[in-house]
Amino acid sequence: MTEFNHVTVLLHEAVKGLNIHPDGTYVDATLGGGGHSSLIASHLSNGHLYSFDQDQTAIDYNREHLKEEIAAKKIVLVKDNFRHLKTALLARGVTQLNGIVYDLGVSSPQFDDADRGFSYRSDAPLDMRMNQQQSLTAKVIVNQWPYQKLVKILSRYGEEHFSKSIARAIERHRKSQEIATTGELVEIIKEAIPAAARRHGGHPAKKSFQAIRIAVNDELGALEESLEQAFSLLTVGGRIAVITFQSLEDRLVKTMFRERASMPELPPGLPVIPAGMEPHFKLVNKKPIVPGEEELHGNHRSHSAKLRIIEKIN
Repeated sequence: MTEFNHVTVLLHEAVKGLNIHPDGTYVDATLGGGGHSSLIASHLSNGHLYSFDQDQTAIDYNREHLKEEIAAKKIVLVKDNFRHLKTALLARGVTQLNGIVYDLGVSSPQFDDADRGFSYRSDAPLDMRMNQQQSLTAKVIVNQWPYQKLVKILSRYGEEHFSKSIARAIERHRKSQEIATTGELVEIIKEAIPAAARRHGGHPAKKSFQAIRIAVNDELGALEESLEQAFSLLTVGGRIAVITFQSLEDRLVKTMFRERASMPELPPGLPVIPAGMEPHFKLVNKKPIVPGEEELHGNHRSHSAKLRIIEKIN
């Protein structure tokens, strides 16, 4: 069984932000190493927590790691993508939630297991699947997707300035030989980026690997679908807490939260807000919560983390 040497970022801030009721019903949408699930369960008496993960490695690990909470019927493990939140919960008789936490991005064990192909720092098969049962892999994208589609994902999901030259380089190399490993892809990306640009801004393959990973797992599409369902499942007083690690996810969460917490445009001069036009949600924190100095010093993966929380008020 894979050992999860994973330090959960903003753990206490996120769980505190859920304002947990001991008898409430909660979801950990991103089980991972079980950090949030374990802490949430410690606040429950007769409440229930449904912990989602599409990665079988995480499910297997937590069957042992959280066995006491599972035996006490505090936690139910759900092997599914959180985009199927409503369907999976309904199948278990759950129609309302008091809170849900999302800890987005790739967990440390997925990065650290070279065979999963997430990291540009080790040579491995091009994979990047969070759900290893799905057919779409990084290898399929790199070798089969057309130039224009590659440019689109590198630009949109990686915010990569050299998306066109990288896509051209990929296209050129795969004509003569299949690109099979992360190491091969890293070298192709390096060749496509001007030497001057490679000297700053971190590893030259970082943005492209992020883009391909997001495309493989449809991370932004899954997040948007899941949040829409989460809003509809919340009871009054219920909260959603989302930890993001990159700007695209944070922008999506910020926009969706702001839309729910804002009033629709009204004609000027109205003396009162018409009944039914008030927003149903409020932002718990106007600005994102970020890690403190101690956490930043102890966990380098926490540097880009942002926590946003919203509450249903009527």
